[in-house]
Amino acid sequence: MIYRILSGAEYDDLASRILYEDNHLLVVNKKVGEIVQGDKTSDEPLTETFKAFIAMRDAKPGQVFMGLPHRLDRPVSGIVVLAKTSKALERLNAMFRDGDVTKVYWALVCNEPSEKEKLLEGMLWRNEKQNKSYMCRPGAARKDAKKALLKYKYIDKTERYYLLEVELMTGRHHQIRCQLSDMGCPIKGDLKYGAPRSNPDGGISLHARRITFVHPVKKEPLVIEAPVPSSWKGVK
Repeated sequence: MIYRILSGAEYDDLASRILYEDNHLLVVNKKVGEIVQGDKTSDEPLTETFKAFIAMRDAKPGQVFMGLPHRLDRPVSGIVVLAKTSKALERLNAMFRDGDVTKVYWALVCNEPSEKEKLLEGMLWRNEKQNKSYMCRPGAARKDAKKALLKYKYIDKTERYYLLEVELMTGRHHQIRCQLSDMGCPIKGDLKYGAPRSNPDGGISLHARRITFVHPVKKEPLVIEAPVPSSWKGVK
């Protein structure tokens, strides 16, 4: 396998975004607009980009293994965990599936929540044609609806927006975006779920901030944080 040669600036950028690495894991800080795996576009996914990075950095003549145990939507930034070995991938797949990974997000929302912290619980269904999720209303049960759980707490206020910390307890399609919008707090830049205007970078102000799990091979606890994008003015 021959990987493309990265420019010096791209190489340095990728190196700066590595949050944790060992022989089994690579944890990186994803930028808004990057895709984590191949899709119908011709854009290079993050898995292939970091394969090229490792092949170049470590002078690997053969194929680089890079498994993806979870997803992060294109307009979202933050932590992505990659597996560098098949053993790590198999175990991480099970951990994400079984809820053994704690995922915490930061969200800049357009309106102040009525309560400083709350458990949000409801039934959520996905419209495949629209690529959008909706909350079920009382008396409008659907067979395809799934339980959606998250906890949020108010952290701070910027000049125009409100910073929430969200712990995702189930992993439904667009869950955070849909549930925050449903309570009247759409995420900054998220036109699909009710934000009044887009962000200049085309993304939304939702960031995978922190992840906590036990290392799948070493069995050591890991807590990893990703700094927020520089565009989040007033947030550190």
